[in-house]
Amino acid sequence: MSEARKTWGLLAEFDSPGAILRAARETRDAGYKRWDVHTPYPIHGMDPAMGLGRSKLGWIVSGGALTGFLVAMGLQYYVNWEYPLIHQGKPYYSWQAFLVVGFELSVLFAAFSAVLGMFALNGLPQWYHPTLKHDVFARASDDRFYVAIEASDDKFDPVQTREFLQSLGAVSVVELED
Repeated sequence: MSEARKTWGLLAEFDSPGAILRAARETRDAGYKRWDVHTPYPIHGMDPAMGLGRSKLGWIVSGGALTGFLVAMGLQYYVNWEYPLIHQGKPYYSWQAFLVVGFELSVLFAAFSAVLGMFALNGLPQWYHPTLKHDVFARASDDRFYVAIEASDDKFDPVQTREFLQSLGAVSVVELED
């Protein structure tokens, strides 16, 4: 007994950076929400063409740095309160001496926040993606440009979406199975 294969979406192939940039703008303007662009190298202007806003990663890293600083200061204040030690006549709570450790933990927490935030925002690790099953997609890291529109998009219709991608000048449009 064979399984019924479910359509994941459509993959359109383009042959130039200009064509993929125009296709991205028109796909965004057409109202598609669940789609992506795959290119062998970054293309200037692709983020605005796709309608992507600014990254939230800066806020995540800032929050991590602030958390690291507060943890460092809190830990040092707690240790000096719980185990007071007079050292060379310096006060117990010398915030100036605590800044070095505060800076170091800020950098450490910011670095971990950057890595973990990047993984979370990118949806990684992603061990499988339907585009990787198709032989045509192997050229995405060489010299071809692709737009993939997911079938889970509200506007997706197999026939109309295929016609839309072909009207953008796609070299080929293939169906991707889940």
